[in-house]
Amino acid sequence: MPAVTALMTPAEVAAYLGVKPKTLEGWRYKRTGPPFIKRGRVVRYRADALQEWLDQSEVATSA
Repeated sequence: MPAVTALMTPAEVAAYLGVKPKTLEGWRYKRTGPPFIKRGRVVRYRADALQEWLDQSEVATSA
């Protein structure tokens, strides 16, 4: 059986990213933010998927 990863609420993710929960809601609607899981009305984010999304969003600066 695969390992279970931690699930985070939208409020937890918003606090972690320093954005408002409404911003996450907008990202979900536009499908531009981190991947999420939705079961009925319940939205959750996998912690490992959030970290992967952040890693992919990283921009290297040139000197």
